Amino acid sequence: MRLYGVVGWKNAGKTGLMERLVREITARGFTVSTVKHAHHSFDVDHPGKDSYRHRQAGASEVLLASHSRIALMQELRDAPEPPLAALLTRLSPVDLVLVEGYKRDAHPKIEAHRAVTGNPLIAPDDPTVRAVASDTPMTLERPVFDLDDTKAIARFILAEVGL
Repeated sequence: MRLYGVVGWKNAGKTGLMERLVREITARGFTVSTVKHAHHSFDVDHPGKDSYRHRQAGASEVLLASHSRIALMQELRDAPEPPLAALLTRLSPVDLVLVEGYKRDAHPKIEAHRAVTGNPLIAPDDPTVRAVASDTPMTLERPVFDLDDTKAIARFILAEVGL
């Protein structure tokens, strides 16, 4: 499975870039799945709903299915967070998996960067970051794209993964 990441510090524009890339790449006829890493606890269901009640009662996994979607929720309880490689085995085959986060993993990545955040670039110290998408022009030893130039960024990623 081809894999490419989008990394960056908080408020750098990662999610917006991911959304635009999914739209652009699927419009070119490729299938895309995404993986998003969260650094905090989250819920995809709500108190009072059946699936929430099943989880709260102690279910290890809750599969929610309808005519339009399927959602599988797993409670880790005290188990360690699974590595990205283990999570990828659960996805159906697609042309490309875009990963938001997992900045320390070894897959190729593009860094989203906004100057207003004041955060340093990840790219100079991380060879897995193959390019930077920024709202500020800069000169680096790797490609730099305008953060809003989705077509050019998508072209670069597709070339990198051989699509």
